[in-house]
Amino acid sequence: MAKDKQIVSDVEDCFQEPGPTVTFARLHYCIQEKKFCRKIGPEKHILRDVSGIMRPGMNAIMGATGSGKTSLLDVIAGRKDPAGLRQGTVQVNGKPVTSELRLSSAYVVQDDVVMGTLSVRENLLFSANLRLNPKHYSSADKQKRVNSILQDLGLVDCANTKIGTEFLRGVSGGERKRCSIGMELITSPSLLFLDEPTTGLDSNTANCIIGLLHKLSRRGKTVIFSIHQPRYSIFKQFDHLTLMHKGEIVYAGAADHTLEYFTDLGYQIESFNNPADFFMDITNGEATSTKQSQTPEGKNWLAMKYCDSRLYQNVMQELDHGYQSINDVGNREEEAANYATSFLYQMRVVCGRTVLNLLRNPQTSYAQLALNIFFAILVGLIYYQMPLTLPEGLQNRSGAFFFLIINMVFGNLSAVELFINERAIFIHENSSGYYRTSVYFLSKIFADLIPNRIIPIFVFSAIAYYMMALKPAFVAFLCFALTMSLVSLGGVALAFLVSASVSTFAMANILIALPFVFMMVFGGFLVNLNSMLSWLSWLKWISIFSYGLNAVYINEMTGQIFYSNNSIVPGEAFLESMDIDYSVWGFWQNEVALLGIIAVCMTLAYVQLLRINRWK
Repeated sequence: MAKDKQIVSDVEDCFQEPGPTVTFARLHYCIQEKKFCRKIGPEKHILRDVSGIMRPGMNAIMGATGSGKTSLLDVIAGRKDPAGLRQGTVQVNGKPVTSELRLSSAYVVQDDVVMGTLSVRENLLFSANLRLNPKHYSSADKQKRVNSILQDLGLVDCANTKIGTEFLRGVSGGERKRCSIGMELITSPSLLFLDEPTTGLDSNTANCIIGLLHKLSRRGKTVIFSIHQPRYSIFKQFDHLTLMHKGEIVYAGAADHTLEYFTDLGYQIESFNNPADFFMDITNGEATSTKQSQTPEGKNWLAMKYCDSRLYQNVMQELDHGYQSINDVGNREEEAANYATSFLYQMRVVCGRTVLNLLRNPQTSYAQLALNIFFAILVGLIYYQMPLTLPEGLQNRSGAFFFLIINMVFGNLSAVELFINERAIFIHENSSGYYRTSVYFLSKIFADLIPNRIIPIFVFSAIAYYMMALKPAFVAFLCFALTMSLVSLGGVALAFLVSASVSTFAMANILIALPFVFMMVFGGFLVNLNSMLSWLSWLKWISIFSYGLNAVYINEMTGQIFYSNNSIVPGEAFLESMDIDYSVWGFWQNEVALLGIIAVCMTLAYVQLLRINRWK
């Protein structure tokens, strides 16, 4: 851990500008429970008339669970839905907060959202490529910045070690946290927000992380973070402490004066007790004061005493003197989004990471290809060299086609995990200005969907088609492979839509299974569509199974001659009995319909990504 002692490179030592001063006045934030996009129930007050000033240095926001410390941090950092801010203003260096704040500041979330299949160096380089303007930083400059961060954070030894996933062993929790911080330090931000940076770490690692932040603050940066219950060696590194209880501030001032403040209120700390623990006991009501008086019902005595204190009056006088009239902390999303890099540059970098992640996830890449080869051989053996005799020729082909379509659709259920697995990463990176939503979505199409879904289908089609001895014409094979690919993409597109719409696997599995089952029932194989009730027959027009079966029937049966001992039956007769239009247009209208389903589902999936709630 000796390497952790040096935190800022010599490059940053020179001409380091002091961090900004963050001020907030009379913040009142509420939330209301939502159900089916409708607000129900009474509003819950999260922050109540909160004001304060945070200057360059170590600014800690401390409080028990549910005290509002994380909410205060998020409101200041612009990570809360502005619709919930009933009143209040936030300013940075006396100026209203705008969308540019995310480019000049950094935010480290509580749960480290880094790509597990990438190494520490690769994650840092990803951040550097997207957040440093290529016009001002060459590739060599970015590599130098990454090497500097690795050195500063003591990550040199694990630089080429992958972060780790549930299938891949990776770095330790402390190294993972430092990598998250490093990704934000790439831009040399003067303002750094951290949401409980010590959560889930052992006491020694937590102390090292705070030590890193303390060194940063000594270089003039403004470090603002929430923390639950720190040990004393961590607490003594705080410059400014904001202590919260039930959405109200009960103390805001110099951290080393906190004990004196509460002693004056009649609280006595026991010998050898950790001051941070003592303050938590006070806010939780486990410590009693000799001076506490009766308070009106619904009022917080500690908050009332703080509002009557000289500390609060000084803060309010400074705020009243320095504030200009502005509307609120919102509006940042209404302004044009600012990005350090262009659309095409973002596409190249994000697609590169997507491909790398795909190659390092064998359970979703190589397994997909292996599974398709296995099923192709299995289907080929079951329906090996199907004859043109009646009735087995028609019966086996009908069964084979239905089995193939089922495999194409249900074989893509794994696509439902795509956006759910990376939901937290996408929200954080998109909110922090790494890339556009359209870039992320297109990267999944070009770098994930095409190689992971299309190529295996063509391999599957080539094996199964010729093992089953379907129509030998090469054009017929290409039409068959095209149909299988479109059916597969139809299933993937619907899975994408579900994945972008929900955040849990349980709900996604329910939502994807129901339409697949209905599509299968009304596909034309299990039920005669002409004999169905008229009010149900319309479902065939939205069935991937129906269009896929019709297309492969037309492709195979047109021009085929089936025979028995006494008769010869053309394939067209079978198509007529199924009421299928076997003209050239009849075949292509099914392909166009499948393309339409894919386009609609993909468009809706993109819209859902745009609508994902980025607010905590």
